[in-house]
Order: sequence, then structure tokens, then C-alpha cells
Amino acid sequence: MARGRGRSRSSSEAMPVLTLEIESVDLEGQGVARTEGKVIFVENALPGERVQARLVKQGARFDRAEAINILRASSGRVQARCRYFGICGGCSMQHMDASTQLAIKQRVLEDQLWHLARIKPQTMLAPIAGPAWAYRHRARLSVRDVAKKGGVLVGLHERASSYVAQMDGCEVLTAKSSALIPQLKQLIESLSIRQRVPQIELAQGSEVLALVFRVLEPPSETDLKALSDFGRQHQAEIWLQSKGPDSIQLLYPTSSSLSYRLADFDLDFPFRPTDFTQVNHQVNEVLVRQAVRLLKLDSRDRVLDLFCGLGNFSLALARVADFILGIEGSEVLVGRAKSVAITQGLEQRTNFEAANLFTLSDQAWEAIGFFDKILLDPPREGAQRICELIAQHAMKASRIVYVSCNPATLARDAAILVHQAGYSLESAAVANMFPQTSHVESIAVFSRAATPEQSQPSRPNA
Repeated sequence: MARGRGRSRSSSEAMPVLTLEIESVDLEGQGVARTEGKVIFVENALPGERVQARLVKQGARFDRAEAINILRASSGRVQARCRYFGICGGCSMQHMDASTQLAIKQRVLEDQLWHLARIKPQTMLAPIAGPAWAYRHRARLSVRDVAKKGGVLVGLHERASSYVAQMDGCEVLTAKSSALIPQLKQLIESLSIRQRVPQIELAQGSEVLALVFRVLEPPSETDLKALSDFGRQHQAEIWLQSKGPDSIQLLYPTSSSLSYRLADFDLDFPFRPTDFTQVNHQVNEVLVRQAVRLLKLDSRDRVLDLFCGLGNFSLALARVADFILGIEGSEVLVGRAKSVAITQGLEQRTNFEAANLFTLSDQAWEAIGFFDKILLDPPREGAQRICELIAQHAMKASRIVYVSCNPATLARDAAILVHQAGYSLESAAVANMFPQTSHVESIAVFSRAATPEQSQPSRPNA
């Protein structure tokens, strides 16, 4: 197995080799073993396997090791498809088949809900899955000019390292993005500012690929021509980013056509390449469809969509429900959501507002008014403040669908909704948004019986 950059061959070979029984896996997809009462996290090991593993780090509470010989293999073990697996840090589960990955992710979700919140879903829904390869529509590639390695490197970081992996393709990127990596190396090498381009961000839409070059000093006229020619040759949009994400400027062509589509709802979402959009378009389509179904909407429902972003869920919900209020922390994204609603003819059934949902006051929550259903789609930090507000105020929606990218914060928030707000965790499912990685995306449904005092006030002013 490939070794990480952070330790030398001689030092790692001096460490002990142990024979271990792998009991389970942790949140990062590492095998978990125990010897003499001490936990050992074992890279490249699966539950049920017996392995020989070399210790790479010893600590007071746990050790870390890497499997160097598989004595008894799991039925879920497969040969890694990517030749950079074990070196590149982008993937950690390529040695598992798809069903094993999903089973592990579901176990992680259930364990977090039970251990952190003492909650079990009444029903575990079938996992949401999509393509296992060439699914990734977004990525940030690091760029380094390393003379000792023959020139410019363009790729993901090595595992547990700040070094850039030497790679000429990526199995989880879309085919077009993966094929461009060698050409991007040549392009950067041709620039006068080759040492001042630390990053290239890729954003693949339904039809168009955008490349955002982070530039720490202005490109020369020759550089600008080379970048534009690259875009023309590869039919890609070329953007330059001199400072933060909002500083991006389109270089080629003269206007952007970057967008993604939700075909089930006849929706197109124009976006800028640094806007947040889901990495896996196919799984996102299924997730939106599932969220709409699980909310059990009818044409009279008023729905509150919190952390709404571009309106990914809001506008799909608006195809079914009476009215959607989307709230998002970014004023830029709120503006984009409003524009999309207008272009899709949904401006009369939607409203979008900007607010900090992590610090929302009681007064601001009360001013929002009553909604029949709520959809939550927070970042990794979760929606603790929102769940506390739901628990503390009498007017409670009958159903909440919570889309999570972090099972630990989902469990924390679920504890508030169930133990304080009176909801039941009706169902949950994992969504394999990032195959080959340990990332766990999930969807959970909370329901409660309506109380007599919950009447439906008039719609708040838009």
C-alpha cells in the first residue's frame, strides 16, 4: 500500500506489525480493532477482516495503523479502480464495493442518532444512490510548480498531507474534467504567472464546464490569450479569481451559460461557478424528489425552506405547494434564487429573504409566522438554533424534512426536535452523494400530530 508523505519508509518499517481482527469502521472509513483494551484505527481495513497491520502512530488513547497484508478478506473488498488510491486524499473507500459503502454509511448514521441522541428512526428508507464513478461536478484542484517533480502539478492533495498528488486523471470527476488535468498542467506551465496560480476550481453544469483560476497577480496579455484559447479549444468557460469568491470575473466567452437542471420539476438553475451547488447532480435530483415526496405536500401547504441557497429545494416545492418562503444567510444567493424564480414563472408562489440562521432571534422567528411544513438543508454546522426555536415556540409545523451532510450535527438537532419539541423521527435514509469517500449525506423526516391551537394565520408580507 502507498505510504503518506508525512513519514519515511525507514521510520514506518521500524514500527511493530500486529495481527488484528477488524470489528467495525469509524466515521472516516478506517477499520477499528482492539488489542489489550486499546483502540487501533486501521487504514485499508474492512469489518470482519483479519489483517496484518503496521503501526504508524501511537497515542495515549488510541493508535493508528495501516493494513499491509489481508489475511482474511471481507466479501465487500474490491480492487481499487484508481491507480492513485492510497496516495491521493480524495477517496478513502475505493477498496469497498458499492453495497458495502452504503451499509457502512447507514451504520454510521444509525450509530450517531442512537449514541448522541438516543433515537432510532421508526423506518430506515432505502439508500439514495447514483453513479459510483465520474459523478463529481465540482472540485478544487491545487496547483504547485515543483521543479524536483518535473514541473507543474495539478491535482488533489495527498492523503493526510499538504502536498499535491501527482495525477493525470481522476475517476470520480466527470469525464471531461478528468481528461483536462494533463492539459491544465501544460497550460499553467506556459503562463508567466505559473507560480502565482495556486488553485483551479471546476464547476460542471448540465451542459457547460467552468474553470476558475485563482490568480495572485494579474495575468499578462499573453497569459490572457492563452487562457482564452484554452477555453475556446476545450469549450469551457474561463473565470479569473483575484481575491475572494465574489471577485470572479468571466474571461471567456463574453457571457456565461453555466446552469444545472432538475428535469422532474422542469427547472433550470443558472449559477456562478463559486456558488454552492451539490457535487453530485444525479443524487441531488433524487434527493429533491424524495424531499418533496416525504413532506407530503398538497396545494394548500405553506412551506418554510431554511438554508435555501439558490432555491434548489424551494422551487421544486413551489411546483406543488401553495407558497414557499426561502431563507438563506447569503444575500448573493438570495438574489440568485429570486432571479431563478422569476425566470421559471414562480415569483408569485415564492419569496426569498437573507438572514443569519445561526443567530436568529425569537422575535425574528415569530415574525416569520406559521408554516405547515419545514425543510432544513444546513451546512455541516447543522441547524441547532433553528431547532431550539422550533422547540421553544408553540406554532409547530406538522412535518420537517432535514437534509444533512453531517450525521453528528443531525443527531444533535434531532435530539432537540424529538426530546424537546415533541416530534417523532419517522424515517431516515443515507444518500450516497460522495461515493468512494466516507462523507455521509442523509435525509430525515420528523412528524408530529397537529394541535387544536395551530390555526393558519394569513401569509406574511413578502
